[in-house]
Parts: sequence; structure tokens; C-alpha cells
Amino acid sequence: MLQKEEILLIVYFITTIFILVLFVVVFLVAFLRRKNAFLKERHEAERYYQKELVNSQIEIQEQTLKNIAWELHDNVGQMLSVANMQLNILKQIVPECHHEQIKESQGLVQKSVQEIRSLSKVLNNDVILKNGLVTSLQVELERFKRLGYLDTSLKIVGDVVPIANATEIILFRILQEFLSNVLKHAKASKLFVCLEYKEYSLEITAVDDGEGFDPSIKTTSSGMETMKSRAALLDASFSIDSEKGKGTKLFLKYNYSHAE
Repeated sequence: MLQKEEILLIVYFITTIFILVLFVVVFLVAFLRRKNAFLKERHEAERYYQKELVNSQIEIQEQTLKNIAWELHDNVGQMLSVANMQLNILKQIVPECHHEQIKESQGLVQKSVQEIRSLSKVLNNDVILKNGLVTSLQVELERFKRLGYLDTSLKIVGDVVPIANATEIILFRILQEFLSNVLKHAKASKLFVCLEYKEYSLEITAVDDGEGFDPSIKTTSSGMETMKSRAALLDASFSIDSEKGKGTKLFLKYNYSHAE
């Protein structure tokens, strides 16, 4: 039978070990929590940095587009107007047999002025801010249709939900980039765009009937990355589905809550 001192010694030893184990467990838990908090802060900092970087790039792009719009509207538009005036003067001094040709040239100049003004509107973010997403998109699609590039159609489903101006610009630029890619690469004849305003989100679908492509093949085009970056800036779901010979489909989902 153990003596009282031995029992006390064993109890003391067990208690000491228990305290040490408890201390180690508490230390590890605290260390892991601190590590996780540090990693989370680091991830948030990197995410914030990337978001600010993309935001800065977009601001630079928007300013560049605005400057181009001004140049087109003010300088190129003005030069074409002067050219039209000179054609009027020329019409008065040349033989009547050339009047029909001059009239055709004037028509081309006037049409060019109208198209430049239309183009400058969709490049200038101030005009997009004023007109909003739906109207700006209608102007762009009608321009493509008028020029004979594409047979375009737009469908609005649900009641239009007011969205922040800056968000509408980014959504429009994503669609504008997609339209540009369709014109340059798709060899499409038709383009359909649908804006579906739901209770909690705006779902945008754009479909062309072009030759399509294999999404698994990486390209050097920056258009896709630009669209992805802009969508990420809004925390929006973004996807491009395509198949050789079966056209291309863009899907974009923006949750209104992300604006809060």
C-alpha cells in the first residue's frame, strides 16, 4: 500500500503534467487563431490591392475613352462639318453634271458625322452616366445594326432596377468588350442581348450565332481578361460558353446586395 507522501507526489506529478498539456493546447489554439487571422488579413490586403489596381486601370481606361470621345466629337466631327461646307461651295462652281456625285459625297460626310457622334456617346462615360445602362446599350446595338455589322436585338425582362452609376458603366463596358470581340472574331450575323431584372440580381445574357471557339485553348487576347477583371470588381458571376460552329454565349449575374 502506497504511503501518503507517495500518493501526494503522484497526484502532484499528474496535476503538473495536466497543466503543462493544457498550457500547450491553449498555446497552440492561440497560435493557430493568430496565424489564421494573419493569413485572413493578408488575403484581404492582397484582394484589396488587386481590386484597387483593377479600379485604377479602369479609371485610366475610362479617361482615355473620354478623351477619344472628345477628339472624335470636337475635332474629327468639326473637320467633317468643314468638309461638308466646302462641298457646298464646290457644288456652286462645278458643272451641273457633277452635282449628283457631290450630293452623294455630302451624304457620306453627313452619315460619318452622325456615326462619329453616336460612337462618341458610347465612349464617353459622362453620357453613359446620363443615359443609363439600358439606353446606352440600345444606342450601341442600334449603331451596329444601322451600319450593317450585325442584326441585333435587345430584350428587357422585369422592371428596371436602379443601379449605381459606376456599376452601370462597368456592366456596359463588359458588354461593349463582348460586342467588340463578336465583331472582330465571331463572324456572326445575329446578336441577342437580354437584361433580366430579378428581385435580388440582374442577369445579363448575350448570344451570337458566330463560328465560336474552343474555350480550353488559351489566347493572347486581353479582352477576356478585361471582362473578367471588371466582373470581379463588382463581385459578379461571369462566364463565357462557346463551341466551334455553335456561337458564343456570355452570362453575367450581378447581385444588388454587392452595392451595399
